[in-house]
Amino acid sequence: MKTSIENKLRTLQPRHLEVVNESYKHNVPAGSESHFKVTIVSDQFNGKRLVARHQLVNNILADELTHSIHALALHTMTIEEWHDTGGKHKESPPCLGGSKAERP
Repeated sequence: MKTSIENKLRTLQPRHLEVVNESYKHNVPAGSESHFKVTIVSDQFNGKRLVARHQLVNNILADELTHSIHALALHTMTIEEWHDTGGKHKESPPCLGGSKAERP
């Protein structure tokens, strides 16, 4: 799944692309590929608002989002924004686990 995501997102000609399988952080069977974090830097995001960037990525990954991916954290940036972060992305928050009924 990770390779499929990377290959599809290469259509955006990214200057930086990182796809991380974070499934191990969640209550899923070992070896699952259902929770991903994508950090992508592309000139195609220039002049686009965050929601338009996410829509672009979601459209590219529509089949995976429909059938395989349960959660997708997106960090979509222009090259200037990427430089402003020092080439770093935010860490994903810890999984709260289970359903709302199981939470305090």
